[in-house]
Amino acid sequence: MIDVATLSVIRRWALREHLSIREIARRTGLSRNTIRKYLRADVVQPRLAPRKLAGKLEPFTQKLSGWLRTEASRSRKQRRTVKQMFEDLQSLGYTGSYSRVAAYARAHKMERQSAQQTAGKGVFVPLVFAAGEAFQFDWSEDWAVVEGVRTKLQIAHFKLSHSKAFYLRAYPQQTHEMLFDAHNRAFAVFGGIPARGIYDNMRTAVDRVGRGKLREVNARFSAMASHFLFEVQFCNPASGWEKGQVEKNVRDARHRIWQSAPAFANLEVLNDWLEHRCLELWQEINHGLLPGSVSDAWQQEKAALMPMPRPFDGFVEHAKRVSPTCLVHFERNRYSVPAPYANRPVSLHVYVDRLVVVAEGNVVCEHPRIIERNHQGPGRTIYDWHHYLAVLQRKPGALRNGAPFLEMPHAFRALQAQLLKQPGGDREMVEILALVLQHDEQAVLAAVELALEDGVARKVHIINILHRLIDGAKPHEPITSPQALSLSVEPLANVVRYDQLRQVRHAS
Repeated sequence: MIDVATLSVIRRWALREHLSIREIARRTGLSRNTIRKYLRADVVQPRLAPRKLAGKLEPFTQKLSGWLRTEASRSRKQRRTVKQMFEDLQSLGYTGSYSRVAAYARAHKMERQSAQQTAGKGVFVPLVFAAGEAFQFDWSEDWAVVEGVRTKLQIAHFKLSHSKAFYLRAYPQQTHEMLFDAHNRAFAVFGGIPARGIYDNMRTAVDRVGRGKLREVNARFSAMASHFLFEVQFCNPASGWEKGQVEKNVRDARHRIWQSAPAFANLEVLNDWLEHRCLELWQEINHGLLPGSVSDAWQQEKAALMPMPRPFDGFVEHAKRVSPTCLVHFERNRYSVPAPYANRPVSLHVYVDRLVVVAEGNVVCEHPRIIERNHQGPGRTIYDWHHYLAVLQRKPGALRNGAPFLEMPHAFRALQAQLLKQPGGDREMVEILALVLQHDEQAVLAAVELALEDGVARKVHIINILHRLIDGAKPHEPITSPQALSLSVEPLANVVRYDQLRQVRHAS
């Protein structure tokens, strides 16, 4: 192999000074065939022969190429590193160096990128969507200060493909009930429902990805799509560009929204701020393809959307069995259920913000949902002391140390402290608490407070006060008598008048 300077001298002697090949060979010491080869090639610098891989890696190149293709199709978080693949090759018998494996991986990546830029995934076709035709959905993870703590949130992103109007809502998790609630709220803000929804293969929608376009769609997700009457379209695996509008919206939201987000008192306040911020950005962002802003395009597209029906009842159902202590377990927390349903199967309907217990087709009780981010502790127990009144009828002694009764109002607890000091106070306190099953609880509380003020903390006195309060709440209308019924002789406290009644008057 000759260098560039030697090739330049040979070309100058042959082409400019017209020396013979024999003479050039004599001057340079090269063979006439070598000189003739370079002159016929008509190159200005020598071409280096492609570098061959070291012989130790050659038996493993097919295996390594397959691994590199597989890892390229996975998400960034799930990919194996080249170092890990090098260690796997060593377990298969490779005795070469890591640098050879890394060089092969770099060359493979460059070849793949070159192919994508010419005829593969790096080339895209501009898409056009009609008004009301489609929307795109995606999840993202972002951070915000909620209740004084920097919190990781799951953000639901919606974007109308025609007008580019978008909507964001934050949740603590990516679960079915969160997904259903996000659809209800997004369609309400958009003012209607497009004909088609474009999704990736998220676990809350797809149970199993089949070959090609085959999908086993989750039953509850299908029920939601059927309720809102839109067609579902799923992207190919690892093909985020098929819903590129919402993917871009996820990226843009980080500097348009989250970088300037203030601290929030709770999640509900954050979501109210997100909704107003989205509507503001609709006014500020130009559409690009249509005249005016995103808001102007949305006003035109809204007429093409299907009117919003009633919200989808987006709960997730779990079969539970109530414990002997009248509790159901969910997400490491425990919630009380009325005592008659102890040791019985019930259905737990899970919503974003509440839990509803259903038995035999009837709603038994309801609790605010508690979502704990700390998975190390024992969880929390949420009691409703009303659920245990039936147990107290049979076991009044449980009132003294019963955990649910720590949640009673202050007036009841103050009355309990006095009655438990008296003989039979347990039973009497249970009978007073049972009044809330027949009367308004606030009226019973008011009667207890008045009895405590009077210093007579007894059941009979409390019942008398309660009846006076109830009767006083609905006073009788005054009775007016006709003038003819007025008394001619006013009654007097005189017993002599009774003697007049004994006189017998005979008719003349």
